[in-house]
Amino acid sequence: MSAAAAAQVPAEWVSVLPHLGYRLPEDRTPQDSQAAQVTVNLPLSLVRQSILPTGRWPIPGPVLQGYRRYRPTPLWRARGFEEAIGARVPVYVKYEGGNISGSHKLNTALAQVHYYQAAGVRELATGTGAGQWGTALAAACGGSGLRCTVFMVGGSLAAKPYRGSLMRLLGATVIPSPSGLTTVGKRAREQRPGGGLALAIGEAIEYAAGRQGCAFATGSGETYSIIHQSVIGQEAIAQLQELDADVDTIIGPVGAGSSFGGTALPFLVHAKTAGLPCPRLLAAESSACPKLTHGVYAFDHTDATRAGPLEAMYTVGSDYQIPDMHAAGLRYHGAAKLISAMRYHGQIAAMAVGQQEALRAGQTFARSEAVLTAPETGHALAAAARLAAGGLGAGRRSQGVLVCLSGQGYLDLSAYDEYLAGRLDDAPPSDELIRAATERLQPVHPEQIPQHAAS
Repeated sequence: MSAAAAAQVPAEWVSVLPHLGYRLPEDRTPQDSQAAQVTVNLPLSLVRQSILPTGRWPIPGPVLQGYRRYRPTPLWRARGFEEAIGARVPVYVKYEGGNISGSHKLNTALAQVHYYQAAGVRELATGTGAGQWGTALAAACGGSGLRCTVFMVGGSLAAKPYRGSLMRLLGATVIPSPSGLTTVGKRAREQRPGGGLALAIGEAIEYAAGRQGCAFATGSGETYSIIHQSVIGQEAIAQLQELDADVDTIIGPVGAGSSFGGTALPFLVHAKTAGLPCPRLLAAESSACPKLTHGVYAFDHTDATRAGPLEAMYTVGSDYQIPDMHAAGLRYHGAAKLISAMRYHGQIAAMAVGQQEALRAGQTFARSEAVLTAPETGHALAAAARLAAGGLGAGRRSQGVLVCLSGQGYLDLSAYDEYLAGRLDDAPPSDELIRAATERLQPVHPEQIPQHAAS
């Protein structure tokens, strides 16, 4: 079933930056006079990974040792799923749910804790949506002796209380967001009910800025976190070669883009360096938060403090009130600036999927493959089902699909309960709502994208 034994844990991370043919647009300083003067201090190692056109980065020994506890992760051909969806091409899956966090997030959490601790940090604070990132950071901090404080989207924590239990078991302090501990949280509670991932991140940033020895850590949207996830794609390439298999399309779910980027971008690097055609790289997002398919490419805030830099991203607007949904990890308003730039340049494609279709795909996969995936992963499985059942489209090679199963779904069973009871709302946002949330943003223009020769 599994090709895990055939692959070795990579000793290096790979970066797509030298293979893009352009540099990412530079961040802008916000002009919002109401913004708190909050800074996010990164270890120099993470800064370098984000900006330098270095193709390979050695994985530090302690991080590699941590990886070897659960990597390489299994890859197999999902024949039962193929039969259930009427696939006309093979479907391969790469499963990242077999570690304490239940997701791919531990790949970057271990790395970030290593670098922050080396920089003298004693506590890390973060925001989390579905709870996978918060759990991963709690696990990495717990194993290294760092304190960990997690602001989790309150609605998601209420729906998934055992996520909070697991984080506390691992030693973290878990705070529902919006909270009464921060200025941005108090303001949100006064202005409107509920909250989203941008607000939880904003609270964590403000909290970290006010505490000695505490730093903010983020798990998905930054270029360095995508680079850390490249162990997924590197292993997958080796495992497919061992199976003498080939694929046309690489699919991953996208909240900000780390599981998708970590799976898909090593295939682009491999194709560039080997002189081969690159598979189609397909980002599967939520139709409730369709930044890559219906958003705008503009400079937007990354969090609710409005104090961090404005980044060039595909966004539905940081002010847009994203509706409650069970794939909370996909409720982030923008895509990572690396993923956004590649979308702008036509190097990746995107597909929006509703949560009913996503959970139906998750149910089909559970019945046919005996693996329960998270609702986020269900979006990628649904996209794979659309493509595989259609043979990938006229004029395309028909070799197969690889799907990143980014996490397990045992702590998301409330979502499946809602699906089985027929209580899920699947209404996508209107174009008018997205226009209203993005009309004040400054669009990214081609002349703002520095060019350099592709490698």
